[in-house]
Amino acid sequence: MITTLKTVILMALLTGLLYGACLLFNIHPLLAIIIALIPNFIAYFFSDKIVLMSYGAKIVDEKEAPALHRIVEKVARKAGIPKPKVAIINTMTPNAFATGRDPKHAVVAVTTGIMDLLDPKELEGVIAHEISHIKNRDILLSSIVAVLAGAIVYLAHIAQWGLFFGFSRDEDESNPLELIGSILFIILAPIAATLIQFAISRQMEFRADEGGARYSHPLYLANALIKLEKGVSMYPLEGGNPATEHLFIVNPFREESILRLFSTHPPTEERVKRLLEMARNPKYLR
Repeated sequence: MITTLKTVILMALLTGLLYGACLLFNIHPLLAIIIALIPNFIAYFFSDKIVLMSYGAKIVDEKEAPALHRIVEKVARKAGIPKPKVAIINTMTPNAFATGRDPKHAVVAVTTGIMDLLDPKELEGVIAHEISHIKNRDILLSSIVAVLAGAIVYLAHIAQWGLFFGFSRDEDESNPLELIGSILFIILAPIAATLIQFAISRQMEFRADEGGARYSHPLYLANALIKLEKGVSMYPLEGGNPATEHLFIVNPFREESILRLFSTHPPTEERVKRLLEMARNPKYLR
């Protein structure tokens, strides 16, 4: 409930930022949303195919990966959703992600690296985390957040060009406070929107961890996250798209002292700490 409440508050902040920007520039909010909606609408319906294709993921049937299919089927049944399709990515980077616009069109993808690194119970914990993303319709939530943040960025660009071309013409009539407000918006609004977007992504990861604990076992996922953190540091993903970072269970790219504020994932140690606390709570245990 706390994680969900934080997400709602962040969504409200993002919506308020968009509405305030529209008031500042006398632009109808619907116009900004429509502009941002088009690319994200396409991404929402075709992201699964685009992401799987970009990473060379292969959809496998039960004959090709029987053990993996059994785990996915077991967890999906416990979560009460249709069994997703299963895909494997041939890379040493140990990781996994889920994609698809709803439970009926979902895919769980794992790398060969994660299958080599984790034991069956730990892999079950990871699959449970990804199934939780599907159950929570996080792809839809991510798309809505992307539309709102994208609309704010578009407004900033419009304001920038408007200020550039209209400043000299309206210089005598303009209100200095409005000018200062416009400049501050152009600089700060995109940064604020991005930070809120990342913060929402981190809350979704916490919520998926909790779902993973419910549909499997908290210790399975905690142990998996510890191994994955070390595994990714040894074998970071090469040639991947940083825009897809939020999809993976842990950041697949090598981080060079990047501020956690700008990360799409919570610190692994904090995630593990929460999972260990869940392991002491009977409601998360079988």
